[in-house]
Amino acid sequence: DLHLSLRRQRQMCIRDRWGTAVNVQSMVFGNMGNDCATGVVFTRNPSNGKNEIYGEYLINAQGEDVVAGTRTPNYITKKANKDSNSKGKSMEEAMPKVYTQLKKILKLLERYYKDMQDVEFTVENSKLWMLQTRSGKRTAKSAVKIAVDMVKEKLITKKEAVLRVDPNTLDTLLHPTLDETKEVKTIAKGLPASPGATSGKVVFSSDEAERLNGMMQDTILVRVETSPEDIHGMHAAKGILTARGGMTSHAAVVARGMGRPCVSGSSEIDINYEQKIFRTSSNVEVREGDVITIDGSTGRVILDKVPTLKPEISGDFSKLMSWADSYRKLKVRTNSETPLDTKTAREFGAEGIGLCRTEHMFFDEDRILSVREMILSKTIEDRNKALAKLLPHQKNDFIQIFEIMSGLPVTVRLLDPPLHEFLPKNDKEIGDLSSVTGLNANEIKSRTEELHEHNPMLGHRGCRLGISFPEIYEMQCRAIFEALVECKKKKLTS
Repeated sequence: DLHLSLRRQRQMCIRDRWGTAVNVQSMVFGNMGNDCATGVVFTRNPSNGKNEIYGEYLINAQGEDVVAGTRTPNYITKKANKDSNSKGKSMEEAMPKVYTQLKKILKLLERYYKDMQDVEFTVENSKLWMLQTRSGKRTAKSAVKIAVDMVKEKLITKKEAVLRVDPNTLDTLLHPTLDETKEVKTIAKGLPASPGATSGKVVFSSDEAERLNGMMQDTILVRVETSPEDIHGMHAAKGILTARGGMTSHAAVVARGMGRPCVSGSSEIDINYEQKIFRTSSNVEVREGDVITIDGSTGRVILDKVPTLKPEISGDFSKLMSWADSYRKLKVRTNSETPLDTKTAREFGAEGIGLCRTEHMFFDEDRILSVREMILSKTIEDRNKALAKLLPHQKNDFIQIFEIMSGLPVTVRLLDPPLHEFLPKNDKEIGDLSSVTGLNANEIKSRTEELHEHNPMLGHRGCRLGISFPEIYEMQCRAIFEALVECKKKKLTS
């Protein structure tokens, strides 16, 4: 027990010099016969936040028996026992007097601490003993409901309700979440790169993801890592899983921008493109076409399809957010580069665009060729020819973004790409670009090598691309200003 206590102390970042707290108390026994019991109970349901007693107990047992899983406990209340089709009696039925006393004490504890309580108790020879109480852990959904309900019950103030909910957990409510009532088989884990949960057939190429999407089939794109050439597949897939890459990798950044769930850097999977299969460190084989579920909020990779719950900014969540608005001092803007992302951000309450990264506007398949043509151009005339193809796309994007933002501030960052990442990497892409530019394959490969930057942050990133090729920024500025003029004419922006 001391060893376990010390380990938990380190996990909670409690310094050794603070010492270890020790409680010395007399014991009570729940294993002295059928008029004895032990149990754990929450004053409210920690899963959904309902104001109902939620817990389990065991007759003739000690506390360790409940948590160790060696025996199957029964529920505290008659209703919970009935809902779960439990064969044993609930505590409400087996020990009605003790249950009534426990119910009264739970209400007293919650009103004293003004929070949902997690309580441990023992019954010794029909006498109830309270062992421990603490604020109970809960899901994000239940945290919101409990906070709002306690304001209605005048237990806490609105400001206390806002502070009561962990803001880091709220993000899970803005994306589809797994139905936690279903049993799942986790086969691997990675980094929670982009929140949300989704299921689909495993595919190992972007072309296959796009093909199946055209047939109305959901897919999960599984790659060692992604690059700009995978954009069409990332658009088509419902989620992305990569074996390499961190929270700021291409897959993670683009997936977050698209609103796609993503698990990146899963070193527990080994991908074989030729065999169209990946194996996990636990020796599970997943072939192309098999269905998996990824949870981008926790980094889990799960076998088979798991039902998900759609997010809703309404009810208790909406009410809590309105209370937060009345206390906050900061305004919130979004990162957005597409009309769809901008519309979603406005629906979530964004008050402008903090950063519109224009290089993300060129990842679509119908634009990437023109971008590559522009990058490979050796003369201003050829470059302007390619830029002329991009201008209408750029202008139309800005018109839609400004219309959606309707006068709210939009901060635009002009093109800031690691140039070599936009260039083709396989023979097909080189062939497509060759037919557009007139350059042969060797010339394209040579130019790609010439533009390769070992550390892009010290290459053309930032303002330096505009110094080397000012006509690129001229095109972008023209697109922005012409879009603003059109919106002004429609009186859509200030």
